[in-house]
Amino acid sequence: MAMVETGQAPVLERGYRNPTRPDLRLEVLTFADLVHRLPGEEFRRVHRLDFHHLALVHRGEGTGMVDFVARPCRPGTLLHIRPGQVQRLPTTPDGAPADLDATIVLFTPDFPPRLPATVRVTDDPFGPACRQLGPDDHDRFRRAMTDLAAEYAGPADQDSEITKELLRHLLAGILLRIARLRSPDSGPRTLAPQEPYRLFQHELERSFADLRQAHDYAARLGYSLKTLNRACQRATGHTAKQLIDARVTLEAKRLLAHTDLPVAAISHRLGFTEPTNFSKYFTRTTGRTPGTFRDAQR
Repeated sequence: MAMVETGQAPVLERGYRNPTRPDLRLEVLTFADLVHRLPGEEFRRVHRLDFHHLALVHRGEGTGMVDFVARPCRPGTLLHIRPGQVQRLPTTPDGAPADLDATIVLFTPDFPPRLPATVRVTDDPFGPACRQLGPDDHDRFRRAMTDLAAEYAGPADQDSEITKELLRHLLAGILLRIARLRSPDSGPRTLAPQEPYRLFQHELERSFADLRQAHDYAARLGYSLKTLNRACQRATGHTAKQLIDARVTLEAKRLLAHTDLPVAAISHRLGFTEPTNFSKYFTRTTGRTPGTFRDAQR
């Protein structure tokens, strides 16, 4: 199968593996193929991926989960699960695999060609996980994915290097289409975030387990705390400290749901000096103890 368990220390993940074309870091399949490939219980489990998972729904309904947010799936839904995020595959209310007609594209971060620096789709860990496309956009994406699928399924005797390069550029076309879509939260696509916030995003992703104070990020980036907070609030409506807490809490949820690591080990991994401090922090930010949250995910 395209997703295999690679271990549980420190995080249980699903690593990329193409079962039919091992030398290719891209796979195009249908949701029905996935249902046939995976045991039914896999649709009730939380998975953490080390590759990109794009899915475009054409028919049917179900509900998936990305980073603990329920994602209704219906015709026109475009999902993009990025490496490191956790997901639960779309199911019916009773937990069975959803009856979806959907195209799925799996690819590793290094497969697409290099895109312009202003086009941040694959390297943006804060990008939208779910969009609901209108009929025209759905048709355009469906045609683009159909072209990609047709090339992927082409004759085996075609020149492999040319085919691989064509697949990379067909995928790039899909990613560029995603980049120019309207934001699902703010309507028309806005300008790129200001430099302080963009730098903060990347520093937060690197350092959330070590730094939890906004003034430490401001000092590391060379901005005043006021400037950093202003940039964060303009981009998201939240202060830098609120964003830091949200990122630490998200990682804690991922580890609690997706691993059997003891709470003390998770506490240490996230930079807390004492497990009791972590438990108080998690309870304050989520309203549930780590144990209660973990039990609810099983």
